[in-house]
Amino acid sequence: MVDPIRRKILKTGAAATVMTAARRVFGQQTGQGGVAMSFYEKGPVRIQYEEAGSGFPLLLVPGGGLNSTIAGLKRGGPFNAIEEFKGEYRCIFSDMRNANGGQSSGPLEIDRPWDAYTDDHIGLIDHLRIDKFMVMGFCIGGPLVWNLLRRAPDRIVAAVLAQPSGFRPELPNHSYENNMNGWGPELVKHRPDITMEMVDKFLTKMYRTNPDFVWTVTRDFVRKCRTPVLILPDDTTPHPYAVAMEAAMLAPKAEVSMFPWKEPKERIPLAVRQIRSFLRAHRPASA
Repeated sequence: MVDPIRRKILKTGAAATVMTAARRVFGQQTGQGGVAMSFYEKGPVRIQYEEAGSGFPLLLVPGGGLNSTIAGLKRGGPFNAIEEFKGEYRCIFSDMRNANGGQSSGPLEIDRPWDAYTDDHIGLIDHLRIDKFMVMGFCIGGPLVWNLLRRAPDRIVAAVLAQPSGFRPELPNHSYENNMNGWGPELVKHRPDITMEMVDKFLTKMYRTNPDFVWTVTRDFVRKCRTPVLILPDDTTPHPYAVAMEAAMLAPKAEVSMFPWKEPKERIPLAVRQIRSFLRAHRPASA
């Protein structure tokens, strides 16, 4: 038998062990399928992220507009970037702040919507103690990649923009209306601190205040950008071909894929091969 004093010591030791383990996995929870979900937190912002593979860091920005999520990236449209590149790179990806269907949350920063999202990406990279990295963005990831290049030009060694979104002059309110009708109503259902009036102001600042080009940077910035970029243009309503090609023509170190590259589907592996070659060509030798 264990005497009461020793029993208390054992319990105390066990509790200390549990607390140590808890601190070790702080910021992690277990989601569906037992997959570890990590969280980066800064003030009122909480970002869910995951990693896959090893090697030189590659930040992946999922498509899906303001509902950009890890789940969307894993569904693999137009291809599964995680599976394609985790064999060579440390792939890092997250749910966008306040994306419906995701686990990231934070305030609506009405006066600086694009920069708020970029804060989250840079903050996550800093949280992981990464200095130099590559980035690949789909859809809304296009404008966000340009904003990352503006905010962290000395840290990004190469960037890929796949089917980037941009401003379409003949449909100037498309992105605003799409999110007012889709993203906003779902968001306010589970966020009592957010109203549709706030959503309207947020989206107006994001898509209507200075509507042009890629939304986040000017043509002059792209013209002076020295970072190598690979652009894979699309030609759908939210992904205007003209904007993607204009950016490719302006950027001094830009490369562009074949077009179309998603149809027929047999072309997608060729586009992935080009991305892989581009990343390898610009990956630092020390990596």
